[in-house]
Amino acid sequence: MKIEVYNLAGKKIEDIEASDAVFGLPGNDELLHQVYVAISANQRQVLAHTKTRGERAGSGIKPWRQKGTGRARVGSVRTPVWRKGGIVFGPRNDRNFKQKINKKMNEKAILLALSGKMKDGQIKVVDKFDFSEKKTKTAAKAMADLEIKGRTLMAFSEGEKELRIASRNIKTVKNILTSQLNVLDILDNKNLLFTRESVKYLEEKYGQRK
Repeated sequence: MKIEVYNLAGKKIEDIEASDAVFGLPGNDELLHQVYVAISANQRQVLAHTKTRGERAGSGIKPWRQKGTGRARVGSVRTPVWRKGGIVFGPRNDRNFKQKINKKMNEKAILLALSGKMKDGQIKVVDKFDFSEKKTKTAAKAMADLEIKGRTLMAFSEGEKELRIASRNIKTVKNILTSQLNVLDILDNKNLLFTRESVKYLEEKYGQRK
C-alpha cells in the first residue's frame, strides 16, 4: 500500500510504502464496537449518589402512635414515602462499570480503526512537524494548507512531543503521542495526522504481529 507524504505547506513530496498489516485490514465492526464501548465504560465517572433511609438525617422516633389518631401509620420521618426521606433504588456512587479488554483485542481494534480511516481517506501523513514557531497560528496555517477540516487527531512521536504546544489551543485538534493511540480517540476524530516517523513506529510495533 502506498501513502502520499506532504510537507506542512500542503505540497506532495513522495509516496511511501505502508504495511497492509497496519493500514489495510478488512473491517470488523463488532470488535471495534466492543472495544470502543469498553474504553468508554472504563473512563466513566460515577457522580450521581442518593441517600437511603439509613443515611438521611432525622429522628428515629416514631412520629405518632400506631392507632387512634386517624392518620396513616408511619414508623419514621426518614421513610421514602415522606418528603426529605430516603430514596429507594436511586443511583449510588459505588456502581462499577469497568470492563476488561483483552490486550490482543485492543491491539487488533487499533489496527482496524487505522485501516478504516485509511480506506476512507481520513489519514494524512506529513514529512515532519517542522513548525517555524511553536505558536498556534503556525499550526493553524499548516492545517489550512493541508486542507484538513473537522476534528483532527495529531499523533506525535517521542522526538516531536515538545511541538505539541503549537496545536494545543486549536479547538478542533487533539494531541496525542503515537505510543498512546487508542480506539476511542481514533474514532472520535474525523481526521488523523501522522508524521513519517509515527507511521514507521506503528509498523514496527504492530506490523509483525498476527
